[in-house]
Amino acid sequence: MYTKEGIYLGLAEGERVVLPLNMCNRHGLIAGASGTGKTITMKVMAESFSDAGVPVFLCDVKGDVSGLAAPGVSSEGMEKRIDKFGIRQDFAYRAYPVTFWDIYQTGGHPIRATVSDMGPELLSRILGLTPAQEGVLNIVFRIADDRGLLLIDLKDLRAMLNYVGEHKGEFLTTYGNIATASLGGILRALLPLENQGGDLFFGEPDLDIMDWIRTDEEGRGIINLLDCVKLVQNPTLYATFLLWMLSELFERLPEVGDADKPKLVFFFDEAHMLFADAPRVLVQKIEQVVKLIRSKGVGIYFVTQNPSDIPDGVLAQLSNRVQHALRAYTPNEQKAVRAAAASLRPNPAFKAEDVITELGVGHALVSVLDEKGVPGIVRQTAVICPQSLMAPAEETVRQAAMAGDGMGWYDTSVDNFSAYESLEESRAQNAAQAALAAERAALERERAAFEAQKAKEAAALQKQEEKEAAAAQKREEKEAEAARKRQEKLEDEARRREQKLADEARKKAEKEEEAARKKAEKAEEEARKKEERAAERRKAKIESQLISAGGQILKRGLLNTLFKGK
Repeated sequence: MYTKEGIYLGLAEGERVVLPLNMCNRHGLIAGASGTGKTITMKVMAESFSDAGVPVFLCDVKGDVSGLAAPGVSSEGMEKRIDKFGIRQDFAYRAYPVTFWDIYQTGGHPIRATVSDMGPELLSRILGLTPAQEGVLNIVFRIADDRGLLLIDLKDLRAMLNYVGEHKGEFLTTYGNIATASLGGILRALLPLENQGGDLFFGEPDLDIMDWIRTDEEGRGIINLLDCVKLVQNPTLYATFLLWMLSELFERLPEVGDADKPKLVFFFDEAHMLFADAPRVLVQKIEQVVKLIRSKGVGIYFVTQNPSDIPDGVLAQLSNRVQHALRAYTPNEQKAVRAAAASLRPNPAFKAEDVITELGVGHALVSVLDEKGVPGIVRQTAVICPQSLMAPAEETVRQAAMAGDGMGWYDTSVDNFSAYESLEESRAQNAAQAALAAERAALERERAAFEAQKAKEAAALQKQEEKEAAAAQKREEKEAEAARKRQEKLEDEARRREQKLADEARKKAEKEEEAARKKAEKAEEEARKKEERAAERRKAKIESQLISAGGQILKRGLLNTLFKGK
């Protein structure tokens, strides 16, 4: 509960234990075993800061803090506690202005950031990149900046990584060597972040961190409640969100020095889960922020089971302590109890180490700074009761709060034109140009094929013409040959006729000559025969004369002699 003295935490030996509002940015710790009242203390403090006009950011890890948005319910036990703490006059069951947030977009408004807001350094650390991979990631971001390519969500980053990989040869002389292995390592490192919901966290509209620093119309600080039930089960995304948030706060908030009250107070419930598996870079960042953000008017309170869950570098900065009961069943637990007691300013009235294990539910050892910043002695305190519902709020309450908190414009994601769309558009243009070039090439091939076909047809036509010409020539030659042959035949026939006529004439002449010869021969034969007959007659005449003239022998001899010459 908030009073004019500060944050009224409870009663110690009949006296009010108050945390001065101007000392609330000195950070604090709420510790204790499960079931000892830590959550109630956190709710009481969150309500008090809201009443004081201080905005609150609270991580709801177990899902049991949403009751802040609903008024508490009267009971016999509550009424006794109200009377016990002497707050009857000021106490009222009331709901507080709560804005619900959820990175997974189911239990509250989305929280988004852009990849550019995260930057290559933080992203490299959260992804656990090697120095070489971090160098390549810086080059990728630089290329995106130089080309006006916005890195908003993870698909933009993936598109840029693929684009740089495809064109790394073009960037060598300007940005240096870009190893394919480093690009592959970055892409692999993105997988766990994507699997845990990184695609939901990176995007637009990105959260304006100043929307967490608001008050309602009554001047009460808005309690920003982040649903972390699922988020804490995904340490990579949780660490990414926290790194971004702390860096954004540190960069955006101005220095305010020692203000009358904080500008914003953070509560990290179940902080042991925050530090148990957190990357070293997150722990370092938290240590840095815890040390330096006080001057920006921001208070950070860690809620955990044991102070030893908090790194020493952070624990040393937590000046306001609320220590609920611890159990000491094992040697390690006993050691933790001694360490927790040693961190509190001793009270001569009791030994803190003994009391810590004996505290009842709703009781705590409290040591806070006074108005001058001096740590007060530890006091055994009964923590007052919250004014809001001590159980989770119904879903209708959550929905009503979300409908009326003015943050609904974050609910609808916006996929603006960024690196992915630009590269896809360029890729599409290149593909279109390639398709056009291919189409032109195809047309050119078709034209060439057409020209070749035309040439082929022309060659075939020419060949056909030549063939026909050759055929015509052959026909002409054949006809000429036939004509020549006919002519020759005619000439031959004429020649033959002439020859025949000549032969006939010759034969006729020969025949006539033969006939003449034969006639002559016949005439000669006839003349010869006539001569012979004449000779025979003369011979016969002579023989007869010889016979008559002489004897036979003489006759023959004389005859032979007479006709021997003939």
